[in-house]
Amino acid sequence: MTKFNTQLIHGGNSEDPTTGAVSTPIYRASTFHQRVLGGHPKWEYSRTGNPTRAALEKLMAQLEEGVAGFAFASGSAAIATVFSMYSRGDHFIVGKDVYGGTFRLINQVLKRFGMEFMVVDTRDLAAIEAAIQDNTVAIYFETPTNPLLQITDVRAVTVLARRHHLKTIVDNTFATPYNQRPLTLGADVVVHSATKYLAGHSDVVAGIAVTNDAALADRLAFLQNSLGATLGPDDSWLVQRGIKTLAARMRIHEENAAAVVAFLQSDAHVAKIYYPVLPDFPGHAVAAKQTRGFGAMIAFELRAGLDVKKFVEHLQLIDLAESLGGIESLIEVPAVMTHGSIPRAVRLRDGISDELIRLSVGIEDAADIIADLKQALGRLD
Repeated sequence: MTKFNTQLIHGGNSEDPTTGAVSTPIYRASTFHQRVLGGHPKWEYSRTGNPTRAALEKLMAQLEEGVAGFAFASGSAAIATVFSMYSRGDHFIVGKDVYGGTFRLINQVLKRFGMEFMVVDTRDLAAIEAAIQDNTVAIYFETPTNPLLQITDVRAVTVLARRHHLKTIVDNTFATPYNQRPLTLGADVVVHSATKYLAGHSDVVAGIAVTNDAALADRLAFLQNSLGATLGPDDSWLVQRGIKTLAARMRIHEENAAAVVAFLQSDAHVAKIYYPVLPDFPGHAVAAKQTRGFGAMIAFELRAGLDVKKFVEHLQLIDLAESLGGIESLIEVPAVMTHGSIPRAVRLRDGISDELIRLSVGIEDAADIIADLKQALGRLD
């Protein structure tokens, strides 16, 4: 079996069987000619299956070591489709620190359909076990979380889940399969916002789900086709192209993140840093055990009383923008942006303060990233 970095480039359908093209062709076709009535051709209609999308899905299944992958129009679409495997009255345990869009989906959509949810700190196995009810069907969490970088022990949670006949669903967006493969740690389904590190260039919106369970794969295939939030061929091609350089990009991302953290530790304007590489960071030992690297997402808080708005608006190189995982450095204020849909009292309870800043460290020269942070922080004096 080839190594992971080689699979990034040669995995999936990396060569077109018709022409030998080393770049998967973009099949811009809504439908396909069927030469025999009722003959069950491989390709019928692009919502059901498209060769370009299938190449990406096969690649992601290989990278996450699952039996099947599914590509969607966004990360939110992937998450919604996974939850659609379940029914009214089903109960879920959900990690307390999740992306604001996931919080919105759960509280403003899925609850209306009669699904039940209990928010738990999934780092606490006793709390998870105490939350299990007769109608509990699955545990859903991110690790590292968005935006506080909290680390959950995937293997420990999956052992607990299987003891109670529950499924485990893990959002692996921040870590990517380059650093972490939840399915190999016992999870049943892994989801991604492929918009982020997988595609890597801030030019596509996409989602991925992968499972190692054949029965779940059949259900996801049915729902992907039925709900129809599939990824188009052009975007499928862009994501697959981005994945080819994932390893190369992640090495630079992580080198730069280490340099940025060292700078932030030395700056008096910064009160707290959230980054799993720090030895005193809660979850550091778990992250070191279950991940290959610590990624390039950093969160930090300014000292109380400092003007967050002034700081982010005076950055010149780093873009003030939602999203993450692109080659360019992106910064945002969760309380106002990505997690703005969460009520302030809930945000504060869960540790998302008004002073919290999330930084996605890009692959620019680290000295330039640090210089930009330094000059913007200097405006606060």
